[in-house]
Formats: sequence, structure tokens, C-alpha cells
Amino acid sequence: MKFRQSLKEITNLDFFKGKPAAETGDSLLRQLNYRLIWVTVVALTSMVALLPLITITIADYKATEKSIETEYILRTSRAVSNTYRSFAILLGERKSALHFFAASLSVGERWNQERIVELLTALQESFGGGFEDIGIIDASGLQNQYAGPRALKGQDYSGQLWFERVVKEGAYVSDVFLGFRQQPHLVIAVKKKSADGSFQIIRTSMNIEPFERLLSGLHLGGHGDAFIVNTAGILQNNSRYYGKVLSPSPLPVPEHRSSTNVIKSRNAAGEPLLIGYRFIDNTPFILMVVKEKRALMKSWLGTRRNLIFFLAVSVCMILLVTVGTVTVLVRKLYQADQKRLVSIQQIGHSEKMASIGRLAANVSHEINNPLAIINESAGLVKDLFELKKEYEKDPRLIGLLESILDSVQRASKITRRLLTFSPKIEIGDEMVDLYTLIKEVIGFLEKEAELKLIDVGVNAADGIPAIEADWGTLEQIFINIINNCFDAMEKNGQLTIEIEKGSESNLIVKICDNGCGIPQKDLPFIFEPFFSSKVDQGRTGLGLAVTHHLVREIGGRISVESRVAEGTCFTVTLPVNSKSREGSQHGSAAGR
Repeated sequence: MKFRQSLKEITNLDFFKGKPAAETGDSLLRQLNYRLIWVTVVALTSMVALLPLITITIADYKATEKSIETEYILRTSRAVSNTYRSFAILLGERKSALHFFAASLSVGERWNQERIVELLTALQESFGGGFEDIGIIDASGLQNQYAGPRALKGQDYSGQLWFERVVKEGAYVSDVFLGFRQQPHLVIAVKKKSADGSFQIIRTSMNIEPFERLLSGLHLGGHGDAFIVNTAGILQNNSRYYGKVLSPSPLPVPEHRSSTNVIKSRNAAGEPLLIGYRFIDNTPFILMVVKEKRALMKSWLGTRRNLIFFLAVSVCMILLVTVGTVTVLVRKLYQADQKRLVSIQQIGHSEKMASIGRLAANVSHEINNPLAIINESAGLVKDLFELKKEYEKDPRLIGLLESILDSVQRASKITRRLLTFSPKIEIGDEMVDLYTLIKEVIGFLEKEAELKLIDVGVNAADGIPAIEADWGTLEQIFINIINNCFDAMEKNGQLTIEIEKGSESNLIVKICDNGCGIPQKDLPFIFEPFFSSKVDQGRTGLGLAVTHHLVREIGGRISVESRVAEGTCFTVTLPVNSKSREGSQHGSAAGR
């Protein structure tokens, strides 16, 4: 409940809502951009908290996905290896059967038709189908014995590729082709040498039914498909998804490997695939097992949803705690600044009283001289009047009386200056000539300038208009700045004051000295309360802070440029009238 109340309060702050400066109170407090502070701290804290969480989550996501993908690759490789062994056994058994029957013939024994038929029947019964026919071919390539459904006795195979290969290699397994019978089949042939050096070839044709039966019985996930292709990429059996027998495979022929291998590829639609393959030894066949990766990883989607849900909940909780905590802290900062404002106002009044004390010593010198003249002139008049009444109309006497009146007027003027620093109930604006005001300020500080042998020059451009402002406030502003310049200069210093026109609604006053200057590292802080480079000399560090406050109060701006050992230049920009002052204040607030 307390957290929600704090959040509501901070969002109701005038500064957080970005209201104009005129509606939000004192200018010193307005210097803090609470919206920027809140956004910056929330952003940085959230980034520090969320970055490790998101990084770990992504790493775990990738690791888990990689682990599952590796598992499916291993399963695919295992399926290829097991199927390869079954397929190799299938072909090996049939080749061994032919070798066995060829070896069973004794030397000089010849094959007859009855024996061929018995052999075909035995093969069909032993291996459960697949064998279409069987024939005996002599060395010339002529098939002189044949048993099977077609009339192929006397068929000449001397020009067939498989015949040439079996003569050369002793045994041969062909890829699937149509041949004379126009049915997809393959040939298995073995060579039997005779005692006289000639040879015979025992040849059998097999349909692709054993291939189909073996491959269709596999249980493959991920829309899996298993099929055989030859080295030219021609399908050797009917595939579920990639074409019919003897049609080109849409997948590229993989690189030759002597062991089982799994690769990543894509189909024609761009979907990712896992392709496991194995080259079958001593055959033109390549066993391929193809699975769609997206279908395989479907089970991973549940885990991924849980991971994303966990991340989302964690992010929301972190953001909620971060926003709440930062909101409370910014609220505390706002309250602390309100207290700071009250303190600065109190200290400003104390500083003003201290300035009056410092001025009293200088003003006393100005008062003492006229009072001495008054005293001497009045004594002389008394003596003359006591001696003779005819001196009543004496010109000399009249001159002395006028001197008395002038001195009294001067003392009265100085007294009025001093009264401008007394506490006032409210500020009253009047038309002020800046040149006249600054000359009077220089008059206040004349004795200090004389003691330090400081040369003060005041220059005003032609046509400088009077400004509408409070005389006492302007006096305090320039006294504080000039005092600061005097403190920075040794004997024989030079202070230059220039009054210039700015825009149509502003005047610019530049106050430059050739004193010790301000280090660059201190420049950003000189208008902050209690900052001073001369704390050991009894300085409070409030003079320029109060000056900055007063300038902002009347709608002006103050800036400073300085170089060590070269001097400092203060630039004060003042509005000419109250209307331009209000526009300046609203513009400053809108820009923050």
C-alpha cells in the first residue's frame, strides 16, 4: 500500500509532469530535471538487472536447443546405421546364395533346365520373394539356361554393363533399371570358373519389393523418409515424399564417406532438413534417411514456451521493483530539495545582511567627509555671526552655507543607498538605468578598489534603454559579482564592465577581471551553494549561488568563462521589461 502511494505521489509531482517553470516554484529547485533522473536511473538499473538474466536465458535456450538437436542427429545416425546393416545383410545373403549354388556344381557338371528351375524355387522359398528369375550365361554373353516368367533363353547380354563388370570383378550388384522387361529391378551376378579355364555366370533378377518392405517398416519421426539412391541421384525405390522409383531425387547426392554421416540441408521449400546417409559397400546404392528439422523440434516448443514465460515474468517483476524503488528514491530527493530550498533562502537572507555589514565600513568613509565639512562650516558661521551681524549677507558666508547644504544632501543620498539593503516586504519594479546603477555600485566599493589599486572601467553602448527591475536586487547582483572579481585580483588589477544590447528584449552586462582565474574543473560548480575555493579565508561559498538565484528570479541568465592566471568574465543577460522576463522564464521551463 505504501509503495503504491509513493508511486502515485511521485507521478503527481509538477517537475515529473514537466509543467512550466512559472508554475513550479523556485528556480533553484527547477534546475533538477526529475523526469530525466527517474528515466535515467530506471533505465540503468533495469539494464544492470536484466542484462545478466536475458544473457543467461538466451545461453540456456541455445544450449538446450543444441542439445535436443544433437540428440536427433544421433538418433538419425543410429537409424541409418541400423538400416544399413539390414540392407547389407539383405544383399549379402542373396549374393552368398548364388555363390553357394555355383560352388555346389562339381567339376564338369553342367546346368540343365530342371536344375535351374529347382534353384529358382529354392531361392524364392528361402528368401520369401524378390527373386524374379535365374539364368546361366556363358563366356560369350549368351544366356543358354533360364528359368523365370519371361522367354529370355538365348538372350545376349554381352553388351550390358553388368556383364562386363561381373566378368572383371567376379561378382556384381547393379543399380535398379527397367531392362528388357520394362520393370524396375536389379541384377545380382556371380562368376563360376570351369576347370578348362572358361567360366559361366549365374545371374538373378530381383524386384525392389524387399527394399520397399525393409524401408517402409522403419519408424522415423519428424516426417521421416528412408530411400535408396544411386550415385547419380536416381531413386532406387519409391519414396514417401521425394519421388517415385527411377525419378531424380530432389536432394543433392551427398559427399562420399566410408561411414555413416548426418548433414543439414534444405528442401525445395527452404525448410531445414536432417539428412543421414551411408554408402553401401560394393554396390551403387546410397541409403538416405531424411527428417524435417521443424517437425523434430516440435517437442522443443513446449520447453521454449516455458522458458519465454519464465523470462517474461522475471522481467516484469524486475521492472516493477525497479520502478517502485526508483520512484520512492526520486520522491525522497524531491522532498530533500524542498528542504534545501528553504535553507538556501534563509542563508541568502543571512548573506544579504553580511553584505550590508561589509558595505557599512565603506559607506562610513563617504559619510565622515561631508560631516566634517558640515562641522567646520557650521562652526565658522557661528563665529561670524557672533562677531558681526553685517556678515549676514557676506558672499563668503553664503558660499559656506551652500557647501553645507550640498554636503548634507550627499550624506542623505548615501544613507538612502544603505537603506536599499534593509529587509523589504515586497519587491517593487522601477525603470533602472544600468550605467547609473553600476556607477553607484562602484562608488560603494571605491575604497576597496583604491586600497588594491584596481582600475575599474565602465563602458556603455549608445542607446542603452532603461530596464524594468528592482533596484536593490540589481545592486546586490552586481556587488556580489564585483566583490568576487576584487577577491580574485591582486594590486594593480584591471576590472572592465561593458553594457551592450542583446536581442530586442535583453541587455548584456560583461564583467571581466585579470585575476587568478578559475580552474576548468571548478567551473561547473561555482554557482552551487557552499562551493568555494577560499573556505580557509572565511568564505561561505554562497555569494555566487545567491547571485545566480537572484538573476534567475528576475528572468535573467548568468554564465562564466575563465582561464587560470588570465582572468574571469561573467556575462549577465537581463530582460528589458516584465513581459520579456515572463517569456524567458516560460521558455526556460519548456526547454527543461
